Amino acid sequence: MKIALAQINSTVGDLEGNVKLHLDTLKEAKGRGADLVVFPEMGLTGYPPKDLLYNEKFLIDVQQALNDIIGNSQGIHAIVGFIDSGDNLLGPDGRSLKFNAAALVGNDKYLGFAHKTLLPTYDVFDEARYFNQAKGRKGFTLGDNNIGIEICEDLWDKHYPYSVTKDLVDQGADFIINISASPFHYGKLGERLSLLSKQASRYRVPIAYCNMVGAQDDMIFDGRSMVVDTKGNLKVLGKSFEEDLVMFDTDSIETMEKLKPSEPSDIAEIHDALVLGIRDYYRKAGVFNGAIIGLSGGIDSAVTAALAVEALGKDKVRGVYLPSKYSSDESHMDALYLAKNLEIPFDVEKINGAVDALNEMVTSTIGFPYEKGVTAENIQARLRGNYLMALSNDGDLLLLATGNKSELAVGYCTLYGDMTGGFAPLSDVFKTQVNGLAKYINRDEEIIPNNTITRPPSAELKPDQRDEDELLPYETLDPILKKLIEEDLSPRKIAQDLDIAEDVIFDILWKVNKAEYKRYQMPLGLKITPRSWTGRDMPIVNKYKG
Repeated sequence: MKIALAQINSTVGDLEGNVKLHLDTLKEAKGRGADLVVFPEMGLTGYPPKDLLYNEKFLIDVQQALNDIIGNSQGIHAIVGFIDSGDNLLGPDGRSLKFNAAALVGNDKYLGFAHKTLLPTYDVFDEARYFNQAKGRKGFTLGDNNIGIEICEDLWDKHYPYSVTKDLVDQGADFIINISASPFHYGKLGERLSLLSKQASRYRVPIAYCNMVGAQDDMIFDGRSMVVDTKGNLKVLGKSFEEDLVMFDTDSIETMEKLKPSEPSDIAEIHDALVLGIRDYYRKAGVFNGAIIGLSGGIDSAVTAALAVEALGKDKVRGVYLPSKYSSDESHMDALYLAKNLEIPFDVEKINGAVDALNEMVTSTIGFPYEKGVTAENIQARLRGNYLMALSNDGDLLLLATGNKSELAVGYCTLYGDMTGGFAPLSDVFKTQVNGLAKYINRDEEIIPNNTITRPPSAELKPDQRDEDELLPYETLDPILKKLIEEDLSPRKIAQDLDIAEDVIFDILWKVNKAEYKRYQMPLGLKITPRSWTGRDMPIVNKYKG
């Protein structure tokens, strides 16, 4: 049997567009001789639909969308990810039951379904909030194959009391198909391949894995659909971060050449993920005429601008430089050279007059000058934010905030200042990774001025300011933050692991906890680590000291 794994880029709620995407793919796959086309988890609705699932009209429309696909499945079969609900699926309270489901359709008929059994409720997942657990599992006979259909988490059964894969194999499945919407974080390819290899070799069954591609809000889906044989060897691998139709024949899996995928560097993966994330957020929102970025001459805004140009094109990106009396000529020239290299518009507007006016207003209220200190520094940042938002409003432009994960973690950022924006691409990217991205962007030619990369980072809100006057060096800070935020290790354990004094770790933890209220108000960002801010739900008021 010839199978096509269709890693498509669905949009949440765009049922008409998603149906068209399915039908176009079916047509292409049929033309290439496929017997079965496999689509990703919730490919029909987009993933994750969240509280759209409480809208009864949406659920009815999903069933109609599935019918549209069924009615156009002549001469071919498909596995379609959808939401199974309806009058025939009523709970004891009379409300519709909802299942994360896969429909098997073909030749204008609905042939059966599989419901998701293992419902993740960790990190960015909250499926138990919306879905009912499968009441049972069964395989399907298609051609010469007995197929077991799983949905995403059903394969990741290590921490669950039972195995869906084992259950399907025990029922006679000789081929497993897993449809998935598995979010990206760097290093995920190796994790997935290891899991598929272990499950396939454990149960002596080939596994075909079809993953979604594209981005939805903060989540990025990297595709990379794959097939492993009964020994766990990789035989088929889809493209990274782009749509693909991956063809293979079930009869020849065991004799196909074993693939040895080259492991991309973390920085290369992060780069490609961020470009896709920016592009899809902008494109799928459908409400912006372009993007605008406050260029400071620093590395964060430079990397953000370069990624935006790659994602949207130079004609859609605008740079604005807003110097105060503390801004250096060096910063001005770096910002200018960056804009020239990217071939984007570059506007300059001094904020000195506005800063002086607001300083005078505040001084008249509090009764004394305060030109030094964090209040005066933040006034500059907030005026920049206000100006950029005015331009954003006027032109329907998406303002990209430029803060990175290191700064946001310890609160080295200004609420309603540099945190202002509609989207924050670097909010899950540590400062050291931002440096790596800058060098990666410059891998073929100098786009980001080398001076921007090499000179010490500074907010330039007071004379001779340097980040490392107020923070640990980022090379020291980032490993601490990674262990605190992503690994949930205790300060004492981190101090032992990194050979750093405990009081230093406790000070960082205090700063992280203190800044929680800021992060609750920051723009949406993109998830590229195993635990982003959206996957970390900490109380704002938190007196625990670890």
